[in-house]
Amino acid sequence: MRLSQLLKEYRREHKLSQQLLADKIGVSKQYISMLENEKNSRSGNPIAPSVATMKKISEGLKIPINTLLT
Repeated sequence: MRLSQLLKEYRREHKLSQQLLADKIGVSKQYISMLENEKNSRSGNPIAPSVATMKKISEGLKIPINTLLT
């Protein structure tokens, strides 16, 4: 499953808005939107979160980081 799909699925299952998920993870709502759309809204280029961001997502969602990276 792609990260974008995982985030959308998590939000749907937990009834979270992008803002609430962003607050839970510690990133901006705009960044969640970019991750879900798989592109940078400014440049249109694909977005690739850093390892540090992946760690935040892992901790915020309580999902093993290996699950996110595979």
